[in-house]
Amino acid sequence: MANLNWPNDLLEWYSYNKRSMPWRDNPLPYYVWVSEVMLQQTQVDTVIPYFERFITKFPNLELLANADLQDVLKMWEGLGYYARARNFHKAVGIVIQELHGKIPDNFDDLRQLPGLGDYTAAAVASIAYGQKIPVVDGNVLRVFARFWGIKQDIKTNSVKTKIFNRLKTVIKPVESSDFNQSLMELGALICRPKHPLCPQCPIQNECIAFEKGITDKLPNVKRKAKVPTYQYGACVIWHGDKFLISKRENDVMLGGLWEFPGGRLDGKHNLQKQSYELVKSVTNFEFQILKNSYKIKHTYSHFKIELIAFKCELVDTESSPTRMIKHCNDLRWITFSEVINYPFDKATLKVIDQVARE
Repeated sequence: MANLNWPNDLLEWYSYNKRSMPWRDNPLPYYVWVSEVMLQQTQVDTVIPYFERFITKFPNLELLANADLQDVLKMWEGLGYYARARNFHKAVGIVIQELHGKIPDNFDDLRQLPGLGDYTAAAVASIAYGQKIPVVDGNVLRVFARFWGIKQDIKTNSVKTKIFNRLKTVIKPVESSDFNQSLMELGALICRPKHPLCPQCPIQNECIAFEKGITDKLPNVKRKAKVPTYQYGACVIWHGDKFLISKRENDVMLGGLWEFPGGRLDGKHNLQKQSYELVKSVTNFEFQILKNSYKIKHTYSHFKIELIAFKCELVDTESSPTRMIKHCNDLRWITFSEVINYPFDKATLKVIDQVARE
């Protein structure tokens, strides 16, 4: 029979070593939900200042539900994975309109809300409401691939299901909120992806990988394909002290954010000519490209971009956009002082920073 002393050892370690976090120190269901959405694909140190600003701006469900999506995206600006913000805003609206403002207190009902996958639903249900359901994120998968000596690829559904089912038994006699958080904390602080701090681990005496000396070989993760790099062109079109920006539609990558008009180039022909013809064809503006250009590189989750933005000047001031830019539902002329009113993606912010330093 398996020895189950390790959960208590882990919880004791956690009680002395857990980090202070605003949502952990005050685990209101709304706070927990906000934090878990932000923590998807993002580290704690990055999330904390965003969380604090977000809660200051939207201290409760009602204010968030009634907020304009543009204001929500502005508070999310720079955090990435903007679909999280759009889905969260939509889900909070459902809670207010259909659930009488009460966040569901169980995994199954939480799972029905937009943007709440198994991990987020389990985290909110267990941490905010104490439901006995394990949270299986990247940290937990790594911990138990080593602890139980699982050699299969941890990204497969079969491994995730195996770990989830084994933890469902383990979590029953313990306090679920602390247990789930202690596992995530162990993965973040001790059982790190590289160079785990095994001598400091509270459960290393039962860890198969530690016993066999193979902590550097686990977990087994299928090697990612090489990330492709694409070239993009954009035009920073000036008209007096204003420049043109365009808003992306909500249902595309970076949806709802603003950018300089442009798009993906073929990378083979004259980039300046391509950028000009692309923007000209979809705006019907008469403009000319000046000598200056801005070049930036940026990495997204699945690809990288090399963006070149050309400084341009409006020629025909009587012209107007008769066609909208692809993936865009708005065009606007703004000044530098108005940048703070619009949510931009990081790549565009890098260009704006270069423009501002001229």
